[in-house]
Amino acid sequence: MSLQNDISEYLNSFEDKVNDELVKLCSSYISIDGILPSSQDVEQRWATLAPEYMADAVPLIGEYPMVSIAWAGYLGMGVAHDWDEDWEMLSDRPYKKYYGEQGFDDLDENVMYSILKLSPDSQEVADIEAMMQRLSQKALTILRHENIEPQSRTAFYAYSRVLGIMFRLGASMELLRLGYVCQKVNLPLC
Repeated sequence: MSLQNDISEYLNSFEDKVNDELVKLCSSYISIDGILPSSQDVEQRWATLAPEYMADAVPLIGEYPMVSIAWAGYLGMGVAHDWDEDWEMLSDRPYKKYYGEQGFDDLDENVMYSILKLSPDSQEVADIEAMMQRLSQKALTILRHENIEPQSRTAFYAYSRVLGIMFRLGASMELLRLGYVCQKVNLPLC
């Protein structure tokens, strides 16, 4: 087996582990029974937004690692809200339109107050902020315990996998907030 295959297998295993741990964490605070609603449209949107997001987030890893991870969740929330509101019109919202007045620094507040239209002093905002903090802290802890060589290709790819997970979790949290649910269905076999 080649080194490339080994790294790919490692990253897939790492992504599964992080995803499982973060979904478990969400389940302990939100009554979701380990099943998160999702939208293929929203998840595919990450592929187009990720390069610009990474360009903003990577320089913050050293000084603000939790912010660089958490903001991906807020971006996911914004995209999920767009999907629910009017996907035909908003499916190609430019990445920088998720920014606030201070650019990337207040992406979280812009998404919550301008896109989701939440009140800054609401309990809902406090709950979302607390959840994003828990998720980003847990993701960062898992990432650090991997003992990946800093600033290596593997570190970059592991970090990018974490951001993708956070994006999907943020999107799922917004879909839940909007009333979407995911339930297991037992269909009879034909």
